[in-house]
Amino acid sequence: MSKTVEFFFDLGSPATYLAYTQLPKICAQTDSQLIYRPMLLGGVFKATGNASPVTIPAKGRYMFQDLDRYARRYGVPLKFNPHFPINTLMLMRAVTGMQMRHPERFQAFIDCLFHALWVEGRSLDDPATVAAVLTQNNFDPNEVLALTADENVKAGLKQNTDEAVQRGVFGAPSMFVGNQLFFGQDRLDFVLEALRVQ
Repeated sequence: MSKTVEFFFDLGSPATYLAYTQLPKICAQTDSQLIYRPMLLGGVFKATGNASPVTIPAKGRYMFQDLDRYARRYGVPLKFNPHFPINTLMLMRAVTGMQMRHPERFQAFIDCLFHALWVEGRSLDDPATVAAVLTQNNFDPNEVLALTADENVKAGLKQNTDEAVQRGVFGAPSMFVGNQLFFGQDRLDFVLEALRVQ
């Protein structure tokens, strides 16, 4: 399997959640490998001068209406999270740490967090809520918390974020097929097309 999609993502983006629900299917259709690249969206915004669409109220309202349309098209649940926007620094360190230290549980880990954020609408910038979600999904909150304090994990997330910016990423989700960058879950048809001709 030589074809790959690099998926630069941050859990706190609802558009990223939608891409996450569809990319495995696209990769299965094209015999491609999905490579998860956790990054800190806040760091990308700071480095590029970009900002969340919700900073412009009319654009934010439209964005959530549009994402709801796509969720219906994809046949996946999507709930507007009342706690949005969420500070994802600790979450993305946890995701990076799980990928580095426990890759066999990585998929289950991001599955439960995406579900908590964008299906259940949970407040994952509240440590008690995060601990409850992790416990419910058979993860040890103390072990996960320890990962977020690990200097190698912190460096790994920063390195991914810096690399993303260097390669032209300015938001999430961002996907690379080879050197081609595709931004936004509404560009998945182009990802599929690129994989078919690769």
